[in-house]
Amino acid sequence: MRRERPLSVRQEAILYVIRSWIIEHGEGPTVRQIGPRVGLSSTSSVAYQLGRLEARGLISRTGRGWKSCHLES
Repeated sequence: MRRERPLSVRQEAILYVIRSWIIEHGEGPTVRQIGPRVGLSSTSSVAYQLGRLEARGLISRTGRGWKSCHLES
């Protein structure tokens, strides 16, 4: 049985930003809105981290863009 690695500090920060943004704005943030808040200047780096969180089942999205993302329970 393979154990999942714990979330990185950056992944925890991204989840916090998403949670806060949804509470404040009622929808998920864009990749460009997440980047500066977690110290990433590259949108591809943010998208990569979001993909990893999605693969772990921690977030999902209803549309093609990340603005439609929501947290999984």
